[in-house]
Amino acid sequence: MKEANWNECIEDNSAIRISPDTERAESLIETAKERISLVHKIDEKNCNFVFEDYYTSLLEFLQALLIIKGYKVLNHLCLGFYLRDVLKREDLFRIFDTLRYKRNTLTYYGRKMDFDVCKEAIKKCNKAINEIKVLTKKYQ
Repeated sequence: MKEANWNECIEDNSAIRISPDTERAESLIETAKERISLVHKIDEKNCNFVFEDYYTSLLEFLQALLIIKGYKVLNHLCLGFYLRDVLKREDLFRIFDTLRYKRNTLTYYGRKMDFDVCKEAIKKCNKAINEIKVLTKKYQ
């Protein structure tokens, strides 16, 4: 079943209660930071790959946040629903959901973004990452 909200994620076991694990969360955060630090330039040839790295880092930050809060989340949709339904961050949910769609289009359908769209998606990833960093520190 495709979940439509956080409660359905819990009911369908797409979000599972676990013991909070700050050590694991910190490891994910370090991995995400390292991945981003490896990006030195963005050009037309590599922008889609850079976007994938930023999106993966965003996922790692989100996973870290949820691990701190005591959840293991099994899909990207439910990560977004946590932002929207639990944290009441509709703004972040919309950004994340748009990025998720772009990533799925790239990964599953092989449709590359043009350079300007890609640069904008990377900026949005960076904005979301910075907001998630703040939330993660707040809950540690």
